[in-house]
Amino acid sequence: MEQPFVPLLLGADINVYSMARAFHEAYGVKTVAYGMYPSGPCYGSSIIDYRVSERNDEPDRVLENVCHVAAEFPDKTILLLGCGDNYLTSISANLPNYPANVVAPYVSLEQMEGLIHKERFYALCDRYGIDHPRTFVYKKGMGHDFTLPFDGPFAVKPAESATYWDHPFDTQKKAYILQSRAEVDQVIDDIYGHGYEDSLIIQDFIPGGDENMRVLTCYSGADGKVKLMCLGHVLLEEHTRHAIGNHAVIITEPGGALYDAFRRFLEDIRFTGFSNFDIKFDPRDGKFKAFEINCRQGRSNYYVTGAGYNLAKYLVEDRIFHKEQPLVCSENRHLWWAIPKRVAYDYIPSRFHEEMKALERAGAAVNPLWYPADHALLHKLRIWRIQRRQFGWYASSMEKPRD
Repeated sequence: MEQPFVPLLLGADINVYSMARAFHEAYGVKTVAYGMYPSGPCYGSSIIDYRVSERNDEPDRVLENVCHVAAEFPDKTILLLGCGDNYLTSISANLPNYPANVVAPYVSLEQMEGLIHKERFYALCDRYGIDHPRTFVYKKGMGHDFTLPFDGPFAVKPAESATYWDHPFDTQKKAYILQSRAEVDQVIDDIYGHGYEDSLIIQDFIPGGDENMRVLTCYSGADGKVKLMCLGHVLLEEHTRHAIGNHAVIITEPGGALYDAFRRFLEDIRFTGFSNFDIKFDPRDGKFKAFEINCRQGRSNYYVTGAGYNLAKYLVEDRIFHKEQPLVCSENRHLWWAIPKRVAYDYIPSRFHEEMKALERAGAAVNPLWYPADHALLHKLRIWRIQRRQFGWYASSMEKPRD
């Protein structure tokens, strides 16, 4: 059945492929995607019309590509989604400029910049009673003459991620876990010495491994009401320098009071579209503490679709078919992994293995990259090669658990 819309995704990673798979599963449609390079999990896929575009995340190029697709499909609605932080502000900045047949489910640029800037996000958390790690905000020019209100270990990360990556250097990381104040001072010097201008977030490091992490994905309708909430218990993350913190294995679980707190927050600020929160359980006080909000679906978004809550369907039913959708809060358990099974079992503590195997036996497990309806043979071979590399990546960046 022909559909009245065309998904247009910006990016090229597993985030894009997972959303394209969700659209294909729910509606049988082929997604148009623009990425910067002829590589990655989207390249060569039979469910994606993948197009290479230099400077793909810059505002003028975003507008150019969106207008091109809108003219290519003048009788259809173009559903525009950014699948990485580098695309979000460019999409939002162009909200007044898109053709009439384009739907971009995002908040204004002003609101988005206030949310994704970690310093401002933590101020909002304080206002709405959402717990977060103890935080010191470091401003450029403070030098080393400051006192941290907590002892190490310390977590250090940029308050504004997009401009941080515009100033690369050899030891640059997404986030730093540091044991001493001297290490903190050195990282500060490295970051500002290479051109970063915004503030840094220095936090009390919450103890515990990957298995203390949680991820919360929500969809808020055009009316500002939350329609879907799904909490995932992260069992394993990636640990290479640029990918540290990316989810690798997740089991969905009930959200309880977390659902209530984040629903109040999202609805009060009149948020619309997808949101994604990184959260960690602090065993010292038994609280779940928020790290950040992403104003988009996360790269691990298929953990939600795989659990039975197709993210593309929530978006389409709201923005294309304008159907009323009651709030759904995920409670069931389902296993999502984006790495080979053997790698998962090698690096996840053994206390989780029994449930993982039970979910596998029950057919409640999925790797989004292995999609039977994607018939492109070369694409499958490329995915197989990428998956095989995970063995070496984990061996070089992480020790196996001893339990």
